[in-house]
Amino acid sequence: MIEPANLRRAFGQFATGVTIVTALDTEGAPVGVTASSFNTVSLQPPLVLWSIARSAYSFDAFAAAGHFAVHVLDASQRTLSDRFARASSDKFADLRIGKGEGDVPLLETVATVFECETAHRYDGGDHLILVGKVLNLRLPADSADPLLFHRGRYAAVEAAEGVVT
Repeated sequence: MIEPANLRRAFGQFATGVTIVTALDTEGAPVGVTASSFNTVSLQPPLVLWSIARSAYSFDAFAAAGHFAVHVLDASQRTLSDRFARASSDKFADLRIGKGEGDVPLLETVATVFECETAHRYDGGDHLILVGKVLNLRLPADSADPLLFHRGRYAAVEAAEGVVT
């Protein structure tokens, strides 16, 4: 039997990027959550996946959503990550918001965004795995360092000597 605390520590050894995923709830109100479970699946067709905890404040909204957007955060957006990590209904207050595919809310200050149609939902134990078909994307003009999560906290990219980036 694997102890949950040890499993969590082992999972934490894998550094991940940080994203904010947005959608609309069944009433048409915007919802959003910080997620580090984002991953690419396929180039043809263009598919991505992420997972949400069944205990999440906005779980029902994401489980039912036909569209979602994944916003890839850069190192300067830690405050935005913290904002969407809290269980709250006013996460979008005072933010510049656009509309994407399926009227999904788009965070205008985030440079890389994947607009997706929900293609598949899979049981993932205490999480729901959502696979999205990428319908549209926004790319930055130039790249910034990513916001990373490692060992239960934010981390920074450190360039190694002799490595070309």
